[in-house]
Amino acid sequence: MANEQNLKPVKSKSEARERGSKGGIASGKARRDKKLLRDCLEILLERAEKIEIDGKNKNLTGAEILALTAFRKAMNGDIKAMEFVRDTAGQKPAEKVIVADVDPSVIDEVERMVFSDDDDTE
Repeated sequence: MANEQNLKPVKSKSEARERGSKGGIASGKARRDKKLLRDCLEILLERAEKIEIDGKNKNLTGAEILALTAFRKAMNGDIKAMEFVRDTAGQKPAEKVIVADVDPSVIDEVERMVFSDDDDTE
């Protein structure tokens, strides 16, 4: 847990340099490991696999299989899969909340427009 009691003060510039060097080496290793994982996943997403769909063997890429699996789970009621499919398809709803100081009369007018029974589209 990171808090002030866990911090060990640096006693000299050389110690600070040594600690910084160790941190840089560890950071580089972590970046290389993450890059290797990304590269492996890219290969798997692009590689064609033979799978059976509706009794027929089909060649699909890893990305297509992933999309099909997520879509099937969504169709079976998995909410997380539904959100994944929607978001990945580019239909994610906006998450921004805008707070504005608006005159109450404007709010009333907008509510009247939104909730009016008159349908001008017909």
